[in-house]
Amino acid sequence: MIRITSLLVLSTLVMVSCTSGGSNNEPTTSANTASNGKPSGDAGARLKVVFIPKDTANPYFKPVGMGIDEAKDSMNFDYKEQGPATADPTSQISVIKDQIQQKVDVIIIAANAPNTLNEVLDDARKQGIIVLTVDADLTGNESHRDAGILPTDFAKVGQSQLEIMAKQMNYEGEFAILSATTSASNQNTWIATIKDGLKDPKYSKMKLVDTVYGNDEPQKSSTEMEGLLSKYPNLKGVLSPTSVGLAAAAQVLQNSGLYPTGTKAKNGGIHLTGLSTPNQLKKYVTKGVIEGFQLWSPKDMGTLAAYLGTSAKRKKIDLKFGTEVDGPKGKLKLDDKGVVYAGDLLTFDKTNIDKFDF
Repeated sequence: MIRITSLLVLSTLVMVSCTSGGSNNEPTTSANTASNGKPSGDAGARLKVVFIPKDTANPYFKPVGMGIDEAKDSMNFDYKEQGPATADPTSQISVIKDQIQQKVDVIIIAANAPNTLNEVLDDARKQGIIVLTVDADLTGNESHRDAGILPTDFAKVGQSQLEIMAKQMNYEGEFAILSATTSASNQNTWIATIKDGLKDPKYSKMKLVDTVYGNDEPQKSSTEMEGLLSKYPNLKGVLSPTSVGLAAAAQVLQNSGLYPTGTKAKNGGIHLTGLSTPNQLKKYVTKGVIEGFQLWSPKDMGTLAAYLGTSAKRKKIDLKFGTEVDGPKGKLKLDDKGVVYAGDLLTFDKTNIDKFDF
């Protein structure tokens, strides 16, 4: 996943719908009382907001936290970040339990799996805690959170990734996917879209030969990338839709000299693309190891999550699935699963990468 300045240039907020506690099968036991004993509708109460990333080692989530942190004074809340050491499917459960005991008001979480957190998140919401997902949603289990803030329309990410890979490969040859974890819902959605997209005749000369998983760990991702280079001598491309995986793959590819302008490149070299932050990959783009890659603004996700979470806790908005609410820049149209998008994809390459700092 993925890992990020406000980056309004990435796009204005895409207005899509969201839902909140009290609707759509969510617990409502004490949703009207803040953790400090004041009514949640009391605009003077300084709330407690926590962000739980997938793991503490992934730099992608730092700008998400920045977006939340920078909003704390204007939105009147205290902020902290607390995450697990690894991105295992159940690693966030103990963190969530701890935050419930600390009586936080809003939990913003990038879910490591779509279905392992249901029970503990239900417990949080019974205590009146607003639960929002960012970047990775509880796909198929949306009723266990109040709303989901996704960076962009994930239905379009897989196709966009396939197209950028195809252009670099000139629409022919073998390519592989280096993903995060097998349980990452966003990664799995994109991979499924890529596989489906390959049915289009314009991709008929392209072949997906393998999908491997680096578990969003640098060393594991490097090992998997090395394995792909060794196993497939005719490989023309690698697509890694995760910031940790793409950075690790870029280092391996640079060391191998097999990239398009590398000293050991054969038949045009091996093309590498995916999703990551500009700062992580700038040196590889400059050297020609990566021609171009994509991402959105993670910071905008954090800012929007902070607004929705605190506004819902104070009863200024009702995050009811399928309705509109007042957003920081106007109306937000919420979809029938409580999802709102923070922006659009942007492609980074030599022509523009120096303009971004995240």
